[in-house]
Amino acid sequence: GEGGHHDMETLPVEKRVAFMSGHVEAGLALFRAGAPDQAAQHLLHPVSETHASERAGIDALGFEPAVFEAVSKALEEGRPAAELEPQLKKAEANMALMQEKAGGDTKIIIEYLMGTVVDEYGVGVQDGKVTDPGEFQDAFGFSVVAMKMAKRLDDPKAADLNRELKALVAMWPAGGPLADSTPKPVAEVAAQTSKVLLALSALP
Repeated sequence: GEGGHHDMETLPVEKRVAFMSGHVEAGLALFRAGAPDQAAQHLLHPVSETHASERAGIDALGFEPAVFEAVSKALEEGRPAAELEPQLKKAEANMALMQEKAGGDTKIIIEYLMGTVVDEYGVGVQDGKVTDPGEFQDAFGFSVVAMKMAKRLDDPKAADLNRELKALVAMWPAGGPLADSTPKPVAEVAAQTSKVLLALSALP
């Protein structure tokens, strides 16, 4: 999602990395679900010129554009996801490394991601249909990033948070956030993000 509600230049680097990671997660899920055409825009996101402002300062965090360029080239060549799994794993690892190096308060980042999920899902789903697949898919990606971040908190008190985030991710079809999915109602997804925020607020 690239609505005017993302002013990337002013966003702290850890939030920008989380945002970028969401696109990558969406792309990986779609590629693995056998929809490379839908995956492309998401996986190209980190190296796309359109999103250059997002990348300000992330090279210092160990961003490896070559990894994403290799994936996008393979997409263009129509190579299957199974053959590309090593590169996909590298892309995941690179995003995880950057998240780690970007630092920041995980709770604040998860809170930011939940707001973004609600925004993007609300744009992506209208009248019970997926009307903007990119936004529907981004919202999924941001949910996955939040879930992975919560796991890394490694705090016994985060059990509720982990459970609510897992439930949020499960609101998209198990086969991936494909464009032709039958989406859950916007209100249900928003309600689930509220449960996540409630669990988040219970953490010390």
